[in-house]
Amino acid sequence: MREMGTNFKEIFIFVTGTSPQVITETIYALSNYHPPIFPDEIFIITTSLGKKAIKDSLLAKNILTNLINEFNLPQIKIEENSILVPKNKQGKEIEDICTEEDNEAIGDLITSLIKEKTQDNSVRLHCSIAGGRKTMSFYLGSALQLFGRPWDKLYHVIVSPEFECHPDFFYKPKIDRDIQIISRSGEKLTMNTSEAKIILAELPFIRLRGKIGLKGKTFRELVNECQKEIDISSIQPDLTVNLAERTICFGEYLFRLSPSLLFVFVAFLKQKAERCLHPTKIYCLDCRDCFIELLEIFSPENLANSFKEYSKIIGNSPLKAKEFLEKWPSGFPVELSRQYISKINLEFKKNIDNENLLSFLKISSIKIYASSRYGIKLEKSKISII
Repeated sequence: MREMGTNFKEIFIFVTGTSPQVITETIYALSNYHPPIFPDEIFIITTSLGKKAIKDSLLAKNILTNLINEFNLPQIKIEENSILVPKNKQGKEIEDICTEEDNEAIGDLITSLIKEKTQDNSVRLHCSIAGGRKTMSFYLGSALQLFGRPWDKLYHVIVSPEFECHPDFFYKPKIDRDIQIISRSGEKLTMNTSEAKIILAELPFIRLRGKIGLKGKTFRELVNECQKEIDISSIQPDLTVNLAERTICFGEYLFRLSPSLLFVFVAFLKQKAERCLHPTKIYCLDCRDCFIELLEIFSPENLANSFKEYSKIIGNSPLKAKEFLEKWPSGFPVELSRQYISKINLEFKKNIDNENLLSFLKISSIKIYASSRYGIKLEKSKISII
């Protein structure tokens, strides 16, 4: 059974310590959603002590089974391979998260699971950060930020303080009963389960999937890679080329190019902005698929398609523009194109004293199958030609 109107396979993912109550509390809360959501599959990331607590309480004492029967829920199973415990360098399951090595291990396990499950667009993740060490919650939320899709969910279960982590309270039963509790002042009290409140708070999170290219395997590698991409993206200023005034405005830098050099540079900008092979991608990042060979970018056809731009560059003189383009009926020779590129990059270097910014604007080349292809690294969204 799934939420009405969807075809998702619902996967519930938990992080827990030695208090597995958050598992049944989350299942209970989502089953009371409108419409209700039931798990098709469950994964629990915990320690060896947490694994024992799950088996001793939820399974051995039939607490999960009681929840299912009491509220007439679909069959829910926690299999042996549903409980995931990271191992240390000696290959032994960790008992608790006490060292830096333990933290790295649990972080990598959580990240790899989220990355794996988000590869399938037919599934929806429901991730609960209510249990376990605070670092476990951090890793689960961060992994979802890195790989989560728009339909994946992040939750925190909020339970009345008197009932939170109580060894006899796992969900709010249909038939109320009394539970012995110890107040914060140390006083022994009797409370009825009718007084318990279970609130499932859905937490918003920033989704970076598809916006940043992530290739790292460990959580630390992914974070470093993500930070690098953000740093690069944040320092790329807007580029505005004014054809009539022959000016280039790149952030705080403003300078001019000669008509022929500006014409060549604009050809690369048009290639970047208008002939992208991945128009649905918002960001270019490390993609260089728009880089092409010089014979292609300055072919007779492309030169003809640039007639309006060159005419505007030389002062709206169609006759001069026609004479210039007719001079190259077979397109620009490769050697001439390279000379133009060299002069353009030299002008950029004269006018831009920031090496990082210069790397985005200059015309670069890459080698593919022994041939050189040329293009600009600047994000296509940053480009404006007027």
